[in-house]
Amino acid sequence: MQFKNPELLYAFFLLIIPIIVHLFQLRKFRKVAFTNVQFLKEVTAQTRKSSQLKKWLVLLTRLLALAFLIIAFAQPFIANKAALNNKKNQIIYLDNSFSMQAKGANGPLYDQAVQQLLQTIPEEEIITLFTNTTTFKDVTTKDIRDQLLKRDFSNGQLNFNQVVSKGQALFNNANVGANNIVVISDFQQDDIGIQQQKDSTFQLDLVQLKAVNNNNIALDTVYISESNANDFRISVGISNQGDAIADIPISLYDGDDLLAKTAVSISSDGQETAEFVIPINKKIQGKISIEDANIPFDNELFFSINEPQKIKVLAINEADDSFLKRIYTEDEFVLQSTAFEQLNYNVITDQNLIVLNELTQIPLSLNTALKQFTDEGGTLIVIPSQDINLNSYNTFLQELASGPLLNLKQQSRKITEIVFDHPFMQGIFDKRVSNFQYPTVNTHYGFSSTNGLLQYDNKTAFLAELGTSGFLFTASLSVENGNFKNAPLIAPIFYKMGKQSLQLPSLYYTVGADNSYDVQAAIAQDQIIALSNENINLIPLQRVYTNRVEINTTDKPDLSGRYQLTNNNITLQEVSYNYDRKESKLQYHVLDKNAFSISNSVSETLQEIQNKYEVNALWKWFAIFAALCLLLEMIILKYYK
Repeated sequence: MQFKNPELLYAFFLLIIPIIVHLFQLRKFRKVAFTNVQFLKEVTAQTRKSSQLKKWLVLLTRLLALAFLIIAFAQPFIANKAALNNKKNQIIYLDNSFSMQAKGANGPLYDQAVQQLLQTIPEEEIITLFTNTTTFKDVTTKDIRDQLLKRDFSNGQLNFNQVVSKGQALFNNANVGANNIVVISDFQQDDIGIQQQKDSTFQLDLVQLKAVNNNNIALDTVYISESNANDFRISVGISNQGDAIADIPISLYDGDDLLAKTAVSISSDGQETAEFVIPINKKIQGKISIEDANIPFDNELFFSINEPQKIKVLAINEADDSFLKRIYTEDEFVLQSTAFEQLNYNVITDQNLIVLNELTQIPLSLNTALKQFTDEGGTLIVIPSQDINLNSYNTFLQELASGPLLNLKQQSRKITEIVFDHPFMQGIFDKRVSNFQYPTVNTHYGFSSTNGLLQYDNKTAFLAELGTSGFLFTASLSVENGNFKNAPLIAPIFYKMGKQSLQLPSLYYTVGADNSYDVQAAIAQDQIIALSNENINLIPLQRVYTNRVEINTTDKPDLSGRYQLTNNNITLQEVSYNYDRKESKLQYHVLDKNAFSISNSVSETLQEIQNKYEVNALWKWFAIFAALCLLLEMIILKYYK
């Protein structure tokens, strides 16, 4: 037992006063003469011994009453070592990721956690609570009740190390008081894992909420699998985690209008594809939906199909360009070919891609125009001829911050290596090919850069990247100089260069990822493009070029759905965003009971912490004992003879 005001215990020395008063009888007796002896016989006899006993009992009850009052005012209490700290710093992490929508024994896991939090933590207690998206510092549950009950789920989830690090950072003073971090989550599996924490400055309690079943059906992806002159085929990827299910209805909407409906059957833990056919010229703000009661966030998949935008390509020729016409077809590209002598410089700024097809030199006027073109985000493909003016080429390459071309080498080389790890090569080939029919060139220029996408058999570059400005071939592509024009490589390589020159919007983007796409629009530098729908209106990061605007999004928008890109209230384009599907996999970590304090109940964990830091005040009991002693004294005085 300990005391809040121990200095009051010195009052015990004052108890000697009633003892002294009792021992020294200060009362004087006087003699009374009785003439009637019979009267004395009628008085109840009281011996000196019984009188003394009564006085001692009265003294004892008074002393006890005073002693109990002194102890009560000293405020005694009983507490364990943890409760003796000056302050309890309690940090609670509440996982609000989509997997917490899964059904537990008493409803969705998130709702279950919130209810137990509100019921267990006293309303006046100060806590700090944070989720994946929000931090509530030094608040009471009464302050944040409404925010927690809104069920604001998050697409992103902090990993375990991030949760612990953020919890530590939120402690008011890590060296004062008792520090507790309570992690409430389903502990869905991720790449980081759950590592034991060896920091002794805080206590870590894990509450793993468990779903009653791990079954889930998810719409994973949508893509255009086939197209022709009249229509294209939309394929929808569906995954099933759980038992086999027959005839799952799948609906396709354009806005709020139902376009088509189909059904698929999925095997246990299997995947399936549903298909829809859409007219080629139809503009669609699409939504695909299914019905699944366990986790609703992956029951919808949004996509946008806009009016076709063709990429503008300008070929400036001093050689045959028929191979470009076969690659840049009119269904996706607008190819404009011109001889170098007939070039109209005014059309350069309107292009997305310019091909310098075997020019013998690059004059200063063209150099300046092309530099401005690349500064505005345009893409170049430079193909030298077998007889170039090295000085003019290298002056141009220097403007593009590239290394120079070296003298022509009269030596045949095979193109033997494809640098598959380069970002440009992603998505061109279905698989890595090491044994293919190697194209050859008869002559080539040396090149100082090692940033090659295609390489000769001596590891030097045949195709190199010019920074962000475009691409450079180090050899002529004429049939007299080799057979690259007839090789299977040429079509996918040039096609990817063309498609990359204008980042047309995809069917959809992922919320929270780094997304980048172009909007073909000529707007003033002081104007902006807004991204909005009925719930959100925001201004994304953007860069304005002459005939296009580059849009970049990361954290915003943070809600899935269909959006419009507008300028001055005019819709330029429509885009869709969907949540990442990693939360669809209901697989969980198995926590190590030897490494952590683990529970499956929020209320039990919080109550244990509450009990550990609870101080049991005893002053009321001592006040009651004092009152009982005074009552006992009154009884003795009244009834004891």
